[in-house]
Amino acid sequence: MYKVLIVEDEDMIRDGLKYMVDWLRFGCVVVGEASNGLEGLEKIAELTPDIVLLDINMPLKTGIELLEESSGKYLFSTIILSGHQDFSYAKRAIEFEVTEYLLKPINHTELFEALERAKDSITLKKQYQVLQHKIAAPEELNVLNLDIWHAAHTDSKHVQQALEFIQNNYKEKISMTDLVDQLGMSATYINNKIKESTTYTFNELLNRYRIQKAIEIISVGEDKISMVALDVGFSDYRYFIKVFKRYTNALPSDFSHYYKSQYYQQRG
Repeated sequence: MYKVLIVEDEDMIRDGLKYMVDWLRFGCVVVGEASNGLEGLEKIAELTPDIVLLDINMPLKTGIELLEESSGKYLFSTIILSGHQDFSYAKRAIEFEVTEYLLKPINHTELFEALERAKDSITLKKQYQVLQHKIAAPEELNVLNLDIWHAAHTDSKHVQQALEFIQNNYKEKISMTDLVDQLGMSATYINNKIKESTTYTFNELLNRYRIQKAIEIISVGEDKISMVALDVGFSDYRYFIKVFKRYTNALPSDFSHYYKSQYYQQRG
């Protein structure tokens, strides 16, 4: 059930919205109302609504001022209600990712459509927020791996060769044995050199690089997760999931939802 707050200074409009809309039909319930912007801010803090129906022109604080002060503090979708079409208001509203800009008198069909979009928007916002806390940030993971690649001790020719070998062959079924055959050095010597330079073993570096590449593919959203596993060198899907979770504390599907949420956030 989505919680709705109505912030409108005209009593007739406010009452009309409360009593003339079948809120339950849309999976919503009106949890409160406010007759000015200041009271609206207090109600948002108190009731934590999912959707706010917000008048633009109100005493004490305008709708835009309310959005300015609540931005970044509270999570909700906004449907603007305005008595006149003013491009400057609409432009400011867009800055705050307002779901809809409706003109009074309110057309109920337009309101119902706006409610559905507001519900979708707040659902995505909440998913995005949860995933931000759940996921070891993709950006941090990428930076970590890139640091390994660019900051490894360049005075070790064999370490550089090992890194290049992983970069060029990570999609294939490779192991330390393949690297040993290429370099003609012992596995123990090469692994020790790699660990001195990067703090990781060959297998750890290979898996981390594969997971980084998997996240890059997932961020584009073109392939199924099972195909992503194959694309980055994992023939065993279950093992891919296990390794992915080990390094990111999340599932590939979580990252997929994360990037989709980002996309829809950017589109407003």
